[in-house]
Amino acid sequence: MRQLLQRTLLRRRDLAAIELLVCDVDGVLTDGGLHYDEQGQVVKRFDVRDGLAIRMLQRAGIEVAFLSGGRSGAIEQRARHLHVNHCLVGVGDKLSALSQLQAHLQLERQQTAFIGDDLNDLTVRPATGLLICPADGARGLRRQADWVLHRRGGDGAVRELAEALLQQRGLLQSLNREGWREGNA
Repeated sequence: MRQLLQRTLLRRRDLAAIELLVCDVDGVLTDGGLHYDEQGQVVKRFDVRDGLAIRMLQRAGIEVAFLSGGRSGAIEQRARHLHVNHCLVGVGDKLSALSQLQAHLQLERQQTAFIGDDLNDLTVRPATGLLICPADGARGLRRQADWVLHRRGGDGAVRELAEALLQQRGLLQSLNREGWREGNA
């Protein structure tokens, strides 16, 4: 009951203000697992529904950025494929990196949503209007998040969030009716 009320209030008050969605990668856009190929390179699995959600947000005028403590060519490649212009990897101080990105984009705290899955993502709280986590996020983050999604990281969590943002802007209904014409992501 509390989560339903919380989500209703979020949609009315905060979702309409979001102009920047910043996504942690491992555990949000992926399931958090690390897979290694024969050469020892990390292979990551990204959910195509989350990719399409990112493209829909971009089409709606919402800037999307990746902000990750990890570093792998897969993250940068996924960012290029999705036309994500701000892909910050190997970041130790997420709050500082996010603050610099906001200054560069001339956006305020209230215009920024961050989706993360673990305790290192709590550090961005002072710079975000909305702190969101997937259903399987770390307990400490879930307790402090403004919104805990129903979907798990790497399994449509970003899509769930994107649909709420698009619904708030009155764009989801036409997408559901007419479809998406730009191909998969």
